[in-house]
Amino acid sequence: MSNYKGYFIDLDGTIYAGKKRIAAAKRFIEKLQANNIPFLFVTNNTTKMPSDVVKNLAQNHDIHVSESNVYTAGLATADYMDKIASDSERKVYVIGEQGLNTALRNKQFNITDDNPNYVVVGLDTDVTYDEFCTAVLAIQSGATFIGTNPDTNIPNEKGMLPGAGSLVELVKYATQTEPIVIGKPKSIILKNALDIIGLEKQDVVMVGDNYMTDISAGINFGIDTLLVYTGVSTPEQVKQKNIKPTHEIDSFDNWQI
Repeated sequence: MSNYKGYFIDLDGTIYAGKKRIAAAKRFIEKLQANNIPFLFVTNNTTKMPSDVVKNLAQNHDIHVSESNVYTAGLATADYMDKIASDSERKVYVIGEQGLNTALRNKQFNITDDNPNYVVVGLDTDVTYDEFCTAVLAIQSGATFIGTNPDTNIPNEKGMLPGAGSLVELVKYATQTEPIVIGKPKSIILKNALDIIGLEKQDVVMVGDNYMTDISAGINFGIDTLLVYTGVSTPEQVKQKNIKPTHEIDSFDNWQI
């Protein structure tokens, strides 16, 4: 086992399985805390604020962390845009929910449909056809197109529902414009996370249950990866991949800090 100085960690499927607790994950987080090893929960969820994530972890999974331990694709989108937008280019049209809108407003972006400089598309369960029309027309008029994350589906008690990536693809298809995508498996979210945690690439590891998002994000960014078989990916699936995770475990109890 390598002695990493910091951890980027996925949530659903890794730290918990929907509403189900993963006892070994709780022990893993508590070991990190006891050893003062910094970590960030890096999640593609844009509908929630860090305070919502912290509350869910505490109330439903008995895992107690601070908001500074949470980095969402919504925050990553706002951070990325804050770096590239000038003071006169802070108008953005958003398809998204509270977590994304709040993150953008906190970076002094003006959310408007009046000649926006940017169009950001994330998960929005109440989006309308008219809102898609507004987004498409703005991009056709020159607005920069940004997608929060490429997740095709989100798990739900009803089944696999359309994810943010499905909405991004709709706008991409209608505009024939390639979006800038922020979340896993793209590298922007991990680059931002590395800046926040203040370590070098060789000192951190990306931890997750999903090869296609979590592990691929780490591979794309050039950092080590740790796949835990408690969620999406299976050993049989991973055997077919040309690039394997740096580490593979069945449970966090098999991982030495």
